[in-house]
Formats: sequence, C-alpha cells, structure tokens
Amino acid sequence: MTAGDEEYEPSPADWVREQVALYEATGGREGGTLRDTGLPVVIVTSRGRRTGKVRKSPVMRVEHGGEYAIVASKGGAPAHPEWYHNLVAHPEAVQLQDGPDRFPVTVREVTGEERRAWFERAVAAFPPYAEYQTRTDREIPLLVASRRG
Repeated sequence: MTAGDEEYEPSPADWVREQVALYEATGGREGGTLRDTGLPVVIVTSRGRRTGKVRKSPVMRVEHGGEYAIVASKGGAPAHPEWYHNLVAHPEAVQLQDGPDRFPVTVREVTGEERRAWFERAVAAFPPYAEYQTRTDREIPLLVASRRG
C-alpha cells in the first residue's frame, strides 16, 4: 500500500494532521518528535477498517533489531486508539516511515514474555507508557512491525 494507491484521509486532529504533513514533507527532519518532548516518532500508515482509506499516525519510535513496537496506549484511556483497530484488521496493509526511510511492514500483536520485553523497551524510549498502563484496566496492546520484502 502506498498513499498514492488509495485515498488518504488526514486525521481530524489538527496536531496529528500537521505533524504527519511536516514529517513527510521533510523526510522526518522536522515534525520528528512528539510535541515538546524531543522524543522521536515514526509515521505508521494503515488502511481504515471501515472506510478503506489511508490513515497516518505518528507513534513513538521504539526500534529493536530492525523491528518496531507500536504501543496502543492512547494515554491510558479506557479504549484503544482507532488506529489500533485498523492495524489489527489489515496487518499487511501497513507502512512505516522512520526519518526518510519508508517501507512496508507486517504487524502482529505480542503477548506474554515477548510483550513484556517489548513493553520494557517502549518504556525505556518513552517513560510515560508505564504510567499510562496504571491509568487503565485494559492491557495496553503492543504490536510489533516487521519489514516485508
């Protein structure tokens, strides 16, 4: 999937829409951090599960061994972020952009010991994830994105 193949529907959230546009326009040289934290993000491109339209979301950059964690924290809210459902519905219709590099990935949700190891990596990259988990009764989903082809 590429944004040129299908219709792109930008996020209704101004900050997300603006960050994605800036990140893509500059190859990640600008818009590459989460707001004022200075911590790096990547852009995840997926297909909407209901609309089929291309959706793009900045997520924290958690890379290990060439794979990336995608943490569906939503700040510890009681419900999963909408983009999580898109990734689960279409795990092979996903791209990830890390700086200027954009590549197709397959995502899979991890559980058990694998989830624990990835969650530790995620907290090391973005410490608020630990607090977010305490704010909600749901186990925050963690997906791993692996390069395809």
